[in-house]
This record gives sequence, structure tokens and C-alpha cells, in this order.
Amino acid sequence: MTRLTPSALVLLAVASTAADAFAVDPFEIQVYDGTANAPGVPGLELHVNYVASGVKTAVPPELPQDRQAHLTLEPSIGVLSWWELGGYFETALRADGTFDYAGVKLRSKFVTPPGWDAHWRLGVNVEVSLLPERYDRDRWGTELRPIAAWENERWQFAINPIVDTSLAGPDGSAGPRFEPAAMAVYKLPMASLSAGLEYYADLGPFGGILPLREQEHYVFEVVNVLSVPRLELNAGIGEGLTPGSNALVAKVIVGYAWDRD
Repeated sequence: MTRLTPSALVLLAVASTAADAFAVDPFEIQVYDGTANAPGVPGLELHVNYVASGVKTAVPPELPQDRQAHLTLEPSIGVLSWWELGGYFETALRADGTFDYAGVKLRSKFVTPPGWDAHWRLGVNVEVSLLPERYDRDRWGTELRPIAAWENERWQFAINPIVDTSLAGPDGSAGPRFEPAAMAVYKLPMASLSAGLEYYADLGPFGGILPLREQEHYVFEVVNVLSVPRLELNAGIGEGLTPGSNALVAKVIVGYAWDRD
């Protein structure tokens, strides 16, 4: 009978607890609300996320997210009233001070055009990614993000039942994963702000939903600035609700869409 050394036991424990970790995207913590840039209008967003207290283990070659800062540039352009193209250039600042390239993504978003309904917006975002193994051991992946949103003069709700699929690597045979996200915010009277909650989760592959302790679940308390035309400003603090989640994450999104003129 083969005996495992103490170091082998530690590696086995890490692998069993972290093999499915970090599926919630740490570079883009955002719920899509079914809007898109007007035709010919470019936009640019900066996503800054910081894992203030996170899971401290990961299966090599992936790096633990604890005390990592993630900085992502997201350019976009409206093609038609219902079609927007975009991409992501991702970087990371590690806990040891190393600034690192963290991958690229391309996306195509299709939404119901303005005026389709007074309150409802529907859509879907399709994305392909290529990341270094340090940030995704499978490297190649796709995301299919259905979008449903409802908004009136006081409330805004949105849900994104995301399906994430690894195209290669150790998780390539596991099949698509279910990663739902949702948002509910209230527009504060006279304050030009909205405030509310965002929710993100990873339940694991459809073919084998993970035990609750290994799933990721986050609730973010968020504030949005509404008073500046064409400017997007979203900030929030998120708490992980399970042992498989990062305990505390901060995020800021700053975006701007240029006028058609």
C-alpha cells in the first residue's frame, strides 16, 4: 500500500477544495442591464476590483486571489441599435507587488432596440476569452450571458443567468457551468444616485452541481452615480457567503460613452 507524505496530503487537500474555485469572474464584476451603445458611438470602461480577503489556495498553475487587484479596460462600440461589440484587456497587481498581464476577451452583445418596450429590455452577450494559466488553468473559454432587465422611474432590476464553458484544459470535459448574477437598485429621490444589491454565484457544472460549501456566492452593496451625462460610475463592497468564496471584495467601474457628434 502506497503511503502519502505530509506534503502530498496537503496538495491533495488543496486540489480537492480549490479545483472548482474562482469561477466567478474576478476581473468583471458587473450585471448587464440590456443597454448598448448607439450605432457608431464608442465607449470605454475601467474595472478595478480588489480581493481584500480571499481564498488563499489554488490549484497550480493558478494563483490564489487573496489580496490581488484586477484592472480591466473594456472598449466598446455600437454597430446597430441592437448590436454592440467590445473587448477586455485584463491586468493584475499581485500581493507581492508584481504587475501582470491577465488575458484578453472579445464579446458581442445583442439587445432589444430602444423603444421596444417602456420597461423591459432583453438581450444576450457572447464572449470568448484567452487567459494565462496563472488566472485560468483552462486558458480558453466562452461565456453565454442571457439578459433580462426591467426599469421604471424608481427601480431597476436585472438578471444574467450566465453559462460559462471551458474549451480546453482540466475542466474542458466537465461541461458548462451555471453562474447566475442579478441586480436590484432603487433610484434615490433628489440625490441623482441609485443604491441596492448585486448578486453573483457559481454553482458548478450543470452535470454535477457542487456542494454548497464549494460554491461561490456573493452579495455586493452598490451605489451608482446618475447625474453626469454619458458617465457610468458604479462602486460596491461584496461579501462572500460560503467557504469557497472570497470573503471581502471591493469594486469600482468607471465608464464613458462618447456622443455620436
